[in-house]
Amino acid sequence: DEVNVGSKKFTESVILGEMAYYLLINNGINVIHKAELGGTQILFKSLVQGELDIYPEYTGTILQEILAGESIKNEDELKDKLASMGILMSEPLGFNNSYVIGMKKEIAEKLNINKVSDLRNYPELKFGFSNEFMDREDGWPSLQRKYNLPQRDVRGIDHDIGYRGLENGSIDVIDLYATDAEIDYYNLKSLEDDLNHFPEYQAVFLYRSDLVTRNPELVKSLLRLEGIISESAMIKLNAEVKLAGKSEGEVASRFLERELNVETEFYQVTIIDKLIQNTYEHLFLVVISLSAAIIIAIPLGIVTYKIPRFGQLLLGLIGVIQTIPSLALIVFMIPLLGIGAYISTIQLRNYSKKGLQ
Repeated sequence: DEVNVGSKKFTESVILGEMAYYLLINNGINVIHKAELGGTQILFKSLVQGELDIYPEYTGTILQEILAGESIKNEDELKDKLASMGILMSEPLGFNNSYVIGMKKEIAEKLNINKVSDLRNYPELKFGFSNEFMDREDGWPSLQRKYNLPQRDVRGIDHDIGYRGLENGSIDVIDLYATDAEIDYYNLKSLEDDLNHFPEYQAVFLYRSDLVTRNPELVKSLLRLEGIISESAMIKLNAEVKLAGKSEGEVASRFLERELNVETEFYQVTIIDKLIQNTYEHLFLVVISLSAAIIIAIPLGIVTYKIPRFGQLLLGLIGVIQTIPSLALIVFMIPLLGIGAYISTIQLRNYSKKGLQ
């Protein structure tokens, strides 16, 4: 019985995913870690659909993003709602990774900015927030409303690019995670959330309830991670990956050896290994999707040539589909097609057909 562990597209999530992977594989469980799958909605929908069995999440994200609008008042209600969806939640792993608004310490001191509300006095400041934060229920739109912030130069960027933007001066304010190693490295100031906009983001594992009957020993092993990762420990683990250049698997493996006395057989994946693997996957997806597109496009091309009216309708339909952002289409297709190579092949085929038009 294969177990699929997922993680989001940022370092800390991958580390936690690797911890689950090594902890379970140490107990003789057949595990696959599908790392960096995407954002919250993709991971949670995959869990509900059964494409994933386990992934690390945060309580604030569950309340503000996944179950937004449910009026959940306490942890018991949260667990009951998840259970009704076939999902169980572990106890907190031991650290709170809340969102934080931050900026360069020297600029904050120069402008006397200590709280998020102080930003109201500087409408000229340039904001750069992670793409997910721009759209989240507890992200930029609600933060702007709650603090009545006047800034208009606000852009969505990759989280890691935000630090470089602060460093080179192209951005003044970004969203941070409380356990980011870069806060100290780049000498940043975390602004006080004086209106208490952000809830607690206790790290937890979400897992399918059928695992309790499918493999109770698996659940028992996974729950050994409850309460053992302090905030300072998580910051250090993030720093080992982001600043020291170690892999997520290595730091996760070493942590389990230190804290749980779990012996793991860690394999260091080299750049050459990654290059070969990624090249193979890329060529496989491109060949399959392009072949499928050619097989479909040539007969359709003949039909549209013979029947011009049909061709106009077909091109109009394809044009509408092409206007849909690829990520939005992927999220929509997950409940139907799942995740992995199949959905990627469908997406590439759709866009390769555009090139054959």
